[in-house]
Amino acid sequence: MAASAALLTSGCDSHSPAPVVAASTPPGSTAAPTPAPVPTQAPPDAREFTTTGPLIADQQADIGADRDGRVVQINAQIGDHVKAGQLLAQLDDRILRSAVDAQKAHIAEAQAQVRNWQAEQASARADLERANALHDAKILSDQDWEICQYKLDQANAQVVRYQSEENAAEVGLASATVLLEQSRIVAPFSGVIGRSSIRIDQEVKAGDALFWITAEAPLRVFFTVPETLMASFSAGKALDLTTADYPSLHQAGRIYRVSPVVDPASGSVQVIGSVAHPSPLLKPGMTMQVRLAP
Repeated sequence: MAASAALLTSGCDSHSPAPVVAASTPPGSTAAPTPAPVPTQAPPDAREFTTTGPLIADQQADIGADRDGRVVQINAQIGDHVKAGQLLAQLDDRILRSAVDAQKAHIAEAQAQVRNWQAEQASARADLERANALHDAKILSDQDWEICQYKLDQANAQVVRYQSEENAAEVGLASATVLLEQSRIVAPFSGVIGRSSIRIDQEVKAGDALFWITAEAPLRVFFTVPETLMASFSAGKALDLTTADYPSLHQAGRIYRVSPVVDPASGSVQVIGSVAHPSPLLKPGMTMQVRLAP
């Protein structure tokens, strides 16, 4: 019994350090991993950036029929080089030519009648002036004076009538002339015929596209660059343009316009480049590789 008490007393007075217990992770959880350092990404080099875009001519247009009609003549085919105002095709205009001739004849007839009645008008006016003097002198009766007045009134009315007919015929001539001109399908500017959908004896409607014409110069190249590079692609910067069609051809260009808006869907900016002194090998619609000139 004494020995037990001694042992108990000895254990209570011990100055031995308490054992250190490591903190334990709660069951079911894992320790958070140490985040890895994020590598610094070098900014893209604009001089190494290459993109592609189509060549577009400043002037391109569908040439359509301005009126209904039947094609009687075709003067241009795909690939033909044409000048501004050159006749490309002709619609049947025989009825319209007859209408123009008829209106011209009507105008000539009305003008002749105006001249005749203006002569009658001058004569009647002179007769009335003499009748006025005689009537005032009580030499001419009221009835004879009224006859002179009637003749002048009639001449005045006929002059107005035929002048009105002349004006109406001139309006008709202008209308028929416009329709006659619309029978001629002409090139609005100089260029090359890229497409044609017209044939002899074809019945066309107003608005039908008959030709597609494109100018050959000036040429523009349309392309996009990432938002991160737009500062490097500013207006005036020189461009080097190449094409897979002619690998040895290097065409000089220059940035013409830069869109002030970033496309949020693609994060890119639209750029338009102008082609300086384009090679005859380049054609509108070709795909060009674009990069900044060294």
